[in-house]
Amino acid sequence: MEHLHGGFTLDYPDHVFPLSTDSILLADFVRLCAHAKVLDLGSGCGTLGVLLCAKDETCAVTGIELDEKAHLAALENIRRNALDDRMTSICADLRAVNASLDPGAFHCCVSNPPYFSGGPASASTPLARKEDTCTPAELFAAAARALRYGGDFFLVHKTERLAQLCACAAASGLEPKRLRLVRHKEGGSVSLILLSCRKGGKPGLVWEEVSLHHVDGSPTDYYKELYHLK
Repeated sequence: MEHLHGGFTLDYPDHVFPLSTDSILLADFVRLCAHAKVLDLGSGCGTLGVLLCAKDETCAVTGIELDEKAHLAALENIRRNALDDRMTSICADLRAVNASLDPGAFHCCVSNPPYFSGGPASASTPLARKEDTCTPAELFAAAARALRYGGDFFLVHKTERLAQLCACAAASGLEPKRLRLVRHKEGGSVSLILLSCRKGGKPGLVWEEVSLHHVDGSPTDYYKELYHLK
């Protein structure tokens, strides 16, 4: 059982992707308008939804998750946190989102998608780590259809996939607007990227950089803010 800020909790069974720093980074990166309707593509056990509900008490989150065990865990996390009126989980393939949801229904989409396009599947979380059922092109197409004009798509991914992500965004009519580079240690290599793309947005990219730890290994102020240690 993970205990989150604001008294929320998160539980997940075996073989379901657990709470990770990536999700916490993404939830912090997301910007929500008041009463935002959010779609979480590949929502797992509801991690991002719970984090966003803890962040903003006015938002409502719909999760799309292919794995039934993760979907059932999400329903339990929703129930335990009394979020039934603000969160829901749909067990479906995000590639078939066209049949599940009305187009242009969401202010923003979020995703912590599989990072790897090749190699052996993970024994513990095969759907969560390898993009056999969720390629970047499919992910951006689903987000573009679900978003209203001017809506934003926020995702976290590996640094080496940035060019591909931007190409998929352009092909789907989404314009990259914010890019945050994340280093585990100051002066170290970039380990993750956080990207925000806007439906119908004009060209113009804001570039940000953050580090989680100082050179001596102590946490940065940014890390302390992430984990509410200040």
